[in-house]
Amino acid sequence: MIEGPQDTPVDVDAELDKLAKRYRQAGGVGLQILNLVGDSAEGLLKRLPKNIRSRLDQTTEAALTSAMRAAHGSRRYVTDQPDWVNRVVTTSMGAAGGFGGLPSAMAELPVTTTILLRTIQGVATEYGFDPDSDGVQFDCIRVFAAAGPLAQDDGTDLAFLTTRVAVSGPAVHGMIAKVAPRLATVLGQKLAAQTVPVLGAVAGALTNYAYTSYYQEMAHVHFGLRKLAIEADIPHAELVSDLQARVAKPRIRRS
Repeated sequence: MIEGPQDTPVDVDAELDKLAKRYRQAGGVGLQILNLVGDSAEGLLKRLPKNIRSRLDQTTEAALTSAMRAAHGSRRYVTDQPDWVNRVVTTSMGAAGGFGGLPSAMAELPVTTTILLRTIQGVATEYGFDPDSDGVQFDCIRVFAAAGPLAQDDGTDLAFLTTRVAVSGPAVHGMIAKVAPRLATVLGQKLAAQTVPVLGAVAGALTNYAYTSYYQEMAHVHFGLRKLAIEADIPHAELVSDLQARVAKPRIRRS
């Protein structure tokens, strides 16, 4: 775990501006996906067969649980990769998953979830946190509670940064159960996009690129705030409130 506060003064405003920029950019590819598939984020879920929709929560919770085991086990053999490498890998997998329609997209889902979690763990390490600790495992799962790249977000969806419970092994599993229903909606949209006739492979590649980019950026925001709170010795909740105000602030367009 990183130590703090640091001797070198931290430019809190500059760091918060950087994190706000990351937050705004996180879902930038989402609109391209919706334009490609010709539907809204809500409408995508209706494309899935009813039996798949009814099992999304259960499927997602199982995928997260297996991803947690696989991601941690893989750390002994595979080092953390740069953000762009993770995007290339998941983009290729999304194309393969979309090419075969719903069956291949369902098979690809837990593998992509594992890589996304490894990506989040890698970001945690980048900021000096130990992904083997229960607290950081908890935080890595909590990143998945963000709205998702297809959501219309004005900066109000920052609750995933502030939820606090007692941190222990059981709490991590409790967080998986809590996050799963929300993530199920997000992953359901991903599955539906990958099953678009003819465009499945393209939509799958673009969707996985968007999802990987999104959760990478959310992880940077989350762990960046955690680190800033320690280094600047400022309450985490105060930094989240300040970040929310910056994200919601209208941006001035240059003519």
